[in-house]
Amino acid sequence: MADFRVLVMFILSLVSVCVESKYMVYDTAQGVVKDKVNVHLVAHTHDDVGWLKTVDQYYVGSNNSIQGACVRNVLDSVVQALLADKNRKFIYVEQAFFQRWWNDQSEKTQAIVKRLVSSGQLEMINGGWCMHDEAAPHYIDMIDQTTYGHKFIKEQFNVTPRIGWQIDPFGHSAVQAYLLGAEVGFDSLFFGRIDYQDRAKRKADKHLEVIWQASKTLGSSSQIFAGAFPENVYEPPTSEFYFEVNADSPIVQDNVNLFDYNVEERVNAFVAAALSQANFTRTNHVMWTMGTDFKYQYAESWFRNLDKFIHYVNKDGRVNALYSTPSIYTDAKYAETNTWPLKKDDYFPYASDINAYWTGYFTSRPALKGYVRMLSGYYLAARQLEAMKGRNKTGPTTDYLADALGTAQHHDAVSGTSQQHVANDYAKRLAIGHKEAEKVVAESIACMLSPKPGCASLATNIQQCPLLNITNCPPTEADLSSGKKLVVVVYNSLGWKRSDVIRLPVASENLAVYDSYEKEIESQIFPIINESISIRNYYTAAYTGKPPSSTPKYWLAFTASVPPLGFSTYTISSTKKPASTPVKEEFYTHTGAQKDGIEIGTGNLKLIYSGSDGKLSHYVNSRSAIDASLKQSYSFYAGFDGTTGLQASGAYIFRPNGTYPIGSQKQNITVLRGPIYDEVHQKIKSWIYQITRVYKNKEHAEVEFTVGPIPIGDGVGKEIATRISTTIKSNETFYTDSNGRDFIERIRDYRADWDLEVNQPIAGNYYPINLGMYLKDEQSELSVLVDRSVGGSSIVDGELELMLHRRLLYDDGKGVAEAINETICVGNDCRGLAVQGKYYLRMDPLGEGAKWRRSYGQEIYSPLLLAFTEQDENKGTNFQVSKFSGMDSTYSLPDNVALLTLQELEDGKVLLRLAHLYEIGEDKDLSVMTSVELRKLFAKRKITNVSEMSLSANQGRAEMEKKRLVWKVEGSKNDDEPAGQRGGPVDPHKLVVELAPMEIRTFIVTVGKTLSRRLVSSDLSR
Repeated sequence: MADFRVLVMFILSLVSVCVESKYMVYDTAQGVVKDKVNVHLVAHTHDDVGWLKTVDQYYVGSNNSIQGACVRNVLDSVVQALLADKNRKFIYVEQAFFQRWWNDQSEKTQAIVKRLVSSGQLEMINGGWCMHDEAAPHYIDMIDQTTYGHKFIKEQFNVTPRIGWQIDPFGHSAVQAYLLGAEVGFDSLFFGRIDYQDRAKRKADKHLEVIWQASKTLGSSSQIFAGAFPENVYEPPTSEFYFEVNADSPIVQDNVNLFDYNVEERVNAFVAAALSQANFTRTNHVMWTMGTDFKYQYAESWFRNLDKFIHYVNKDGRVNALYSTPSIYTDAKYAETNTWPLKKDDYFPYASDINAYWTGYFTSRPALKGYVRMLSGYYLAARQLEAMKGRNKTGPTTDYLADALGTAQHHDAVSGTSQQHVANDYAKRLAIGHKEAEKVVAESIACMLSPKPGCASLATNIQQCPLLNITNCPPTEADLSSGKKLVVVVYNSLGWKRSDVIRLPVASENLAVYDSYEKEIESQIFPIINESISIRNYYTAAYTGKPPSSTPKYWLAFTASVPPLGFSTYTISSTKKPASTPVKEEFYTHTGAQKDGIEIGTGNLKLIYSGSDGKLSHYVNSRSAIDASLKQSYSFYAGFDGTTGLQASGAYIFRPNGTYPIGSQKQNITVLRGPIYDEVHQKIKSWIYQITRVYKNKEHAEVEFTVGPIPIGDGVGKEIATRISTTIKSNETFYTDSNGRDFIERIRDYRADWDLEVNQPIAGNYYPINLGMYLKDEQSELSVLVDRSVGGSSIVDGELELMLHRRLLYDDGKGVAEAINETICVGNDCRGLAVQGKYYLRMDPLGEGAKWRRSYGQEIYSPLLLAFTEQDENKGTNFQVSKFSGMDSTYSLPDNVALLTLQELEDGKVLLRLAHLYEIGEDKDLSVMTSVELRKLFAKRKITNVSEMSLSANQGRAEMEKKRLVWKVEGSKNDDEPAGQRGGPVDPHKLVVELAPMEIRTFIVTVGKTLSRRLVSSDLSR
């Protein structure tokens, strides 16, 4: 036994000697080596601004039963890890999280982080409030949320992000490349997800990295170096290189005194992966995205292993490893002076494999999509009104709505691909922001109506109707027979005069409408249908917690004419008998015997419905001489259920399992006729109701649909589509917008960049629609515009279809872990979600449709803003101002120019954005250079300085252009590349802004007086 004790002591002594080792210092300072494969190790985390958890849950790390993720831990940990070695680098993207974290830090920590940013160890990439989606957002929203993030980065760190980093969105748009890439000042753009067939060909051809020239109008002047990652992810190259504390990958174990020493094995794996990637990448530089969703919660675990890889791989010498960022990688690529293949158009649609086309999310959660779009237009108008009154530093402001809308552009928010409780959180944030912005609007309108000291206190008398879409507007439903009259303030956020029909729910038909000059104008009364009252009662209770206390009986309609960037007031008073023209109501029950057509419309446009089956049959425009067959129908795609282990249709994926018509062969219709517009009512099914309106003074049809609750009692999920059919010979070709901006040619079952293997002939031909779509032949065009993001296609020549709603019963296995089965509950009464929306259609002679698509598209995005206040009937309108324009009274913007942004900044300066609406060659009259006179836009306000900025307003335009990298396109000389026309510099004396087709110009305008005083003293008239 004694001998055994001696032996044990000897062994213990030996072990203690063996484990005693010297502190290891790793050489991590290596830069680029010219003649080796350089592996750029980019340490990053991808932090969804809501997805499986809400944005706040992700930040604080709560609700971890769903997902173990805490962004606060990531940022805390990364800062400490970067301080441990000056050569370490990290990139960060989502400012919605970073600003939360920044506000939690001490001044000492903030100073440390500023040094890390200044030294390049911590680099802000992309820099928007979120990593926005690229299919569902409107381009104005994309600009706004990017500006919101860039502003903070510039103010705190005095840096401008150089790189676009759209690594997770499910397909990539042309607008992202040229507008939110090149026009922001980015030197490159990187992304993860492209079609699996496209990726395979690009890898084989070494075309993953390209010069993306996405705008056919702006050409090479807005091109950008763009790179798709080698695999369909933004993660390390293989499963062997994950180093979160709970990861399965083998670490680098380099202590020779411990078991499992594996340096040689790990270096060999690293070199093999690097050389493999180098086989399909041009130049000797490859990028490894070392991280993924919510990683680096214990950052030292990652950096410790990356330190070791850099040290030992470089000692091995076969390849070179270095800490890097996308900026360093881009500069290395640029220094090689290679030429690069040219890419045009976009990367839609995206398929991850044969039956997985990510085209369902173009429509998923259509109510949320509609809410985002409605508030986007409201935010644009609210900022204008805030600027006109003067920004209130103590509140209320539009900032909360900016935050909520910025968050909602995230690629799992407006896309409709979050879990239900997260979608509810997005809607809640939007509602809070809307409520705050309503106060801004009310104060601004009160002060514009009565410009005097203390005018903001009158805002309590200004009401708005956020639930007007469900026939709920308490101020208009009030009883006016007791000596009251209702004043309607109609604000126009567009830069040109417009006339539109206002429709308000009212309790009585005995009403008259008067204009700003107290002259009675034409109005009409239509009954409110039972279906609308049912929607009103249920959804009012769902939204407010209680049902409405009364029920309106009628729609009162009148035409409002409003000056540019201004308002008009209208007064509604009680009368002893109806002042409006009596409604003519006609019912048609179709048995097949009636042969004569039913004509709808009193103006140039007539819609003809078949007398035999009650369905739409013809479109006639007497002005343009269009007389064409036009039909409309509904159908549903049965969602593939995936129960056999195959790909299901879900939040992301559209995989139809058969197409089925909805509705009977014959339809009964109700026609309401009035002097301002006619309506056709059709009850397609108990859960589909449609109203088609033809206005006397407009040449398009407006279709209002209510779809839902979609029945699922048969166990089949359904995706509801409407089809508009013509005899146009479209030759498999149609056109869809890119984020509401450019139109891109689509050819059915075809891709320009590779020979498409058609596996899903319907889902594979769906594209995102934000503004609209159209098709044409040699004689005519059919255009359809939408009020929110939807999916659309042309599956048959001469036909356009829109997917309006989806209700599915299975998860598609792409991460959200829920079926897209939206349900609303009021008490114990739970129902599938009903969606109400509109689309607009028009036919034109060939070449004439663009005017309507562009101008009316702006009116859809920016509807007239309505506010209401009551006054005594026996008193005159006690407003100092009843009609107003913020511009020179003789001026309006050109028909081809839109005012995207008019916003007062914290320092009193004004952020101004102007956009040319037309592409080159799109319209013979309007696709031309135009100009805006700033002195007339800023009427009676002394402009002291105008500085042109980048799109996101974080650097001077000239400075941005000076720094821009000029890339060489394969097979062409740079001099041969069309650069696109641009407006010239702004003369400080003339103050005229030129705008070339598709050009957006951004300015910081310094004005000599406070906005509130200048506006109060400008042209205000009764």
